[in-house]
Amino acid sequence: MRGVYIHIPFCQQICHYCDFNKVFLKNQPVDQYIESIGLEFQLMKEAGHSFEQVETVFLGGGTPTALSVPQLDRLLTIVEQYIDIPALREFTTEANPDDLSEAQLCILKEKGVTRLSIGVQSFNERLLNQIGRTHSVDDVECVISTARNIGFENISLDLMYGLPTQTVTEWEETLDRALSLDLPHYSAYSLIVEPKTVFYNRMTKGKLPLPGEDAEAEMFGMVIDRMNASNRMQYEISNFAIPDYPSFHNLIYWENLNYAGIGAGAHGYLGKQRYANVGPLKHYIDHLEEGKLPIKEVHEVTQAESMEEEMFLGLRKIEGVSMEHFKQKFKKPILEVFGKPIHDLQQQGMLQIVDDQLCLTRKGIFQGNAVFQQFLLEV
Repeated sequence: MRGVYIHIPFCQQICHYCDFNKVFLKNQPVDQYIESIGLEFQLMKEAGHSFEQVETVFLGGGTPTALSVPQLDRLLTIVEQYIDIPALREFTTEANPDDLSEAQLCILKEKGVTRLSIGVQSFNERLLNQIGRTHSVDDVECVISTARNIGFENISLDLMYGLPTQTVTEWEETLDRALSLDLPHYSAYSLIVEPKTVFYNRMTKGKLPLPGEDAEAEMFGMVIDRMNASNRMQYEISNFAIPDYPSFHNLIYWENLNYAGIGAGAHGYLGKQRYANVGPLKHYIDHLEEGKLPIKEVHEVTQAESMEEEMFLGLRKIEGVSMEHFKQKFKKPILEVFGKPIHDLQQQGMLQIVDDQLCLTRKGIFQGNAVFQQFLLEV
């Protein structure tokens, strides 16, 4: 187990694009939920899972910073009972600009959190309102200033493009504002309209004016070029960082390594099993209070599936997949398993081999999903 993801499903406001497991904070059993996380840690330990090799912890959501200061304190106290926090390579929490107070930042810093991932999405007030965000542009700059004063250096911003009615010029203005903050890490994601979201309902009614594929491709190209020019190198399709500041936790996912998922609706990958926890809060809490792990489903990953995952996760990284590592891990040369798709994609100018690394070309980066589909084995 290299990483631990902890899901905090509470939000003050539900964004129009979000399909994660989340609930409105008001009237929820927050304190009981936090104690249940402790029960899950304990039951995992009793089941033989060791947290001794954990390198990263990630608090995600929902919105972890929707918790009050005492609740955050209690949650982090539970985490440190099972994980050697000072030994971690990285301890991240997600946060919203308008509910991250100075007191919360102080308790996060005191309890060993080293990295903030702040959901900004846009520096355009009209677009923020349109996607259901409650913070202002000023909130972003204020919270970053406060975080820096408290001692946080490793700060990342999440940005989104391809938003309804968003123009290329507006996206460029957001990039200007984001880069002016001079942060070590930025993530930039295109909007994906997921079922069971406000945006999906609007789209089915023909009331979601999206920018279109050409404008979205222009926005993607712009963020790559602007970030690279600012020494924020693209190290994964949607992620950019100065040297030594990638998201080490997310690299565990892309490198197809083991991690635990703790909390309602969390997913994990331990040994050769991928598992998912039950989503509804009551079911999650009830399972744990009955002394049972809250696992809804377990999938035994076959050798073929693991090889597929190695490719379509690893190729998300700009450095790509090490052919030697693949051979050592699976006892087969990569070209023996995926020779045809690799040859075809090279011919199409979407894949290249650089020394030992198989990686996407710039053309391949723009058509990543089409590339990844070629590595699904027919078994």
